[in-house]
Amino acid sequence: MHYFLSKDVVLKWLETPSVYHITKDDLYVLDETSFAFLRECASDGGCSSDDREFIDYCLGEGILTRIKTLVKHPPVLKSPEPSLRYLELQITERCNLKCRHCYIHKDVLSELSFVDIRTVLKEFEALQGLRVMITGGEPLLHSRFPEVNALLPEFAFRKILFTNGMLVDEQFLEDLAVDEIQVSIDGLEDAHDALRGKGSFRKAMDAVSRALDAGFEVSVATMVHARNLADFDAMERIFKERGIKDWTVDVPCVYGRLKSNRDFQVSPEQGGKYLRYGFGEGFHSSTPGFACGMHLMSIMADGNIAKCTFYGDQPVGRISDGLRECWQRIIPVRLDELSCDCEHLEACRGGCRYRAALLGNPYGKDLYKCFSYDIMKKI
Repeated sequence: MHYFLSKDVVLKWLETPSVYHITKDDLYVLDETSFAFLRECASDGGCSSDDREFIDYCLGEGILTRIKTLVKHPPVLKSPEPSLRYLELQITERCNLKCRHCYIHKDVLSELSFVDIRTVLKEFEALQGLRVMITGGEPLLHSRFPEVNALLPEFAFRKILFTNGMLVDEQFLEDLAVDEIQVSIDGLEDAHDALRGKGSFRKAMDAVSRALDAGFEVSVATMVHARNLADFDAMERIFKERGIKDWTVDVPCVYGRLKSNRDFQVSPEQGGKYLRYGFGEGFHSSTPGFACGMHLMSIMADGNIAKCTFYGDQPVGRISDGLRECWQRIIPVRLDELSCDCEHLEACRGGCRYRAALLGNPYGKDLYKCFSYDIMKKI
């Protein structure tokens, strides 16, 4: 009996040999023998083995199939260390909402060219990337979004669309070539609309329902703000009942010059405890001993590259420099460099470094994360 690598599965050579199931978003670490065997399975001739336990496991996990697929698997190349696994790809700064907490405040809004988007996706695949997160602004407002969407099936990584949901209808979903849709839901109706505009909550929830009905995996992102603090238990119940894959909860980084932003700000003591909410797998396990962002990099709509979108004004390079070169310019932050010494450090990974910098020290404590672990009560 011959077996073949499933069409939604790809080999990735990260710090260790691995196999990634794109649609299930599962990453499996392999030994050298298993890696070599699965590389054979990815060939046109397939593979065979008498190791029934291993074969049955791979069949059960959807890694192998008995049916030959016509998918051309990409080359398996050794990634840099640390590996670049997750890419925020901000394709446009254009948006159809004026959210009170938004960090994009420009007179002239940028947009990545189609050529640059294709270049970035090719380089990310060659670097053994796992997930690309297509963001904005509102990414659906990119002037060539249908062409960008048509490009996505060429690449062997998970594609996640971040959207406010305003433009997500049945016709749009018919052709959408992503694996997951993340919709921003920032509270129940009154709280969400106060932040994002009247009527936006119902449209966002309709987008969630439509996407689920169309067979997409759906995740939700929520920002903690002064108007939604009483909504979290209800949101948790609603999202679980709807079958949401992941619920990510965070506190927005505040820009002091924006009065409208400050009106929604919560203190670390107020907001930290709400970071305990949320569910799902999130990112795959990271390298022990390092702070947030170990495997993440961001492409900004103006072509700059930074370690995350919050650091967009502190770029490490541009798309023309190449992803590999820019990635190697980012120095990971070690946990032992931080002024954090509590028992939860490895779990919280020091919280958000940008938020810590806004609080006064880039190597200091992210007090929001501290309060989420009740650390401050013990200090």
